[in-house]
Amino acid sequence: MAQNSFLALIEQSIRLNWEQPALTELQGKTLYYKDFAKEIDKFHEFFETEGIKKGDKIALCGKNSANWAIAFFATLSYGAVTVSILNDFDAKSIEFIVDHSDTKVMFADQNIWNSLDKAKTPKVETVYSLDDFTLIQSDSEDLKQFIGNSSEYFTKKYEKGFFVNDVSYRVEKPEELAVINYTSGTTSSPKGVMIPYRSLWSNTKYANENVPFVKAGENILCMLPMAHTYGLAFEILNTISLGGNICFLGKTPTPKVLQNAFKETKPKLVLVVPLILEKIVNKVILPKLQEGVAARLIKLPLLNKIVYSKVRKSMIEFFGGNLVEVVVGGAALNHEVENFLKKTKFPFTVGYGMTECGPLISYVYWSEYRKRSSGKIVDRMQAKIDSEDEQNIVGEILVKGSNLMLGYYKNENATKETFTEDGWLKTGDLGTIDSDNYVYIKGRNKNMILGPSGQNIYPEDIEERLNGSAYIDESLAIGEDNKIVALIVPDIETLEKEGVKKEKWEELFSKVVGDINKTLPTYSKIASYRILEEFEKTPKRSIRRFKYQE
Repeated sequence: MAQNSFLALIEQSIRLNWEQPALTELQGKTLYYKDFAKEIDKFHEFFETEGIKKGDKIALCGKNSANWAIAFFATLSYGAVTVSILNDFDAKSIEFIVDHSDTKVMFADQNIWNSLDKAKTPKVETVYSLDDFTLIQSDSEDLKQFIGNSSEYFTKKYEKGFFVNDVSYRVEKPEELAVINYTSGTTSSPKGVMIPYRSLWSNTKYANENVPFVKAGENILCMLPMAHTYGLAFEILNTISLGGNICFLGKTPTPKVLQNAFKETKPKLVLVVPLILEKIVNKVILPKLQEGVAARLIKLPLLNKIVYSKVRKSMIEFFGGNLVEVVVGGAALNHEVENFLKKTKFPFTVGYGMTECGPLISYVYWSEYRKRSSGKIVDRMQAKIDSEDEQNIVGEILVKGSNLMLGYYKNENATKETFTEDGWLKTGDLGTIDSDNYVYIKGRNKNMILGPSGQNIYPEDIEERLNGSAYIDESLAIGEDNKIVALIVPDIETLEKEGVKKEKWEELFSKVVGDINKTLPTYSKIASYRILEEFEKTPKRSIRRFKYQE
């Protein structure tokens, strides 16, 4: 196997696990590794017929599915670059990303493609439906003709079968571009993170070595967005490289839906964002403790150990009974929930990463996890704090190492601003690092808010839209209880001029917020708003943002 090659890792796993399940749609079909490899092989033929060249961009925008995974691996093993787009970006953002990334071929859910203005994506030559892989449109007559005769062609090609030795992928170069992942859906400051194969290999290899309890043939439940690096790296790439079976939920992950899915899949490893774990604790576990005998027993010091031990057992049962570890990422875990889980000795850990590192920066196995930390800096990364005393004085976290991106696509200025002169990446996060290399995140240098599934939400984008209303003088978008709240200072002059009385403000601003929500992705919609007289300002008249954040 080629040393440090991501594609060699994938090829080897497909060969070794030929008869094992690879991709399962819960309440649907299962594809085995041999089927997965055959689908990839078919797309190589389609790409070749159309004349796709090495380095061409192929965009993926759709809900989590087996077809998403097939399109992703087919693209990389062919030599093209994947542009992964969150499916809940609004149409304008998707159009912008598709155009900015120079996408030639697009795989999209039919409803997403239907919502786009085709005039805004002139470089796209071919579109496939992620629902069923049908060809939606193509400029290539050769491809249309080939697809028309494809069933005949593939019947002949696979007449004698499709075997392990028919799988042979190219050997990529470590610095070669593999994925462009846009951290922002805004059209004003697009940032396409260029992730090289070196980063894919490094993140995957680390996961292979540090979750040794996950074996070939075992299930993982795919709940995180595949277009986000956290879900992609550890639910998709790691699982395929180990010969595991990715199970696609296909539903909104409510506690009840999750409980049934865990019961069916019995995973050893579960990856979540804090919101999911907090919901399970608050809606399923704690209510049981607050009633009857359990409520009384928990107050008795000797007996509460027994109660906590039962709670731990019931939580492991909730996750399907086979659980070894839950990894929390994407945002900070609520302190009360963290304390409760620590008391019960529940096997959870909190990691830290960012898209620019594909994503991993720190992690530690649950038994070594320390409260309030985000694990230890992983062995392939270095980190330091931009302060006089990194253990005690909070400063910006700077990182370096093999997980690092190449830069931002077609955005040299943003790339220069993000790196120091000697090559350290400025994370925009504030924290400290202790003598054992554990990271403690104290806040965000940037104003970014993390969405419920770890999506990046840029408040400036929301504020720009709010401030675009004639009735709003200034605004702030903040995160509160995992929801976006708009703080609004009305433009009194305009309101008086138009004769809008105070008792009508609620009706007016509800409409303004409602109209803005139509232009925002689902995860960054404004949940509520509050009207303020004015914001506290600095001498330079900038809003003291930190005064209004949690």
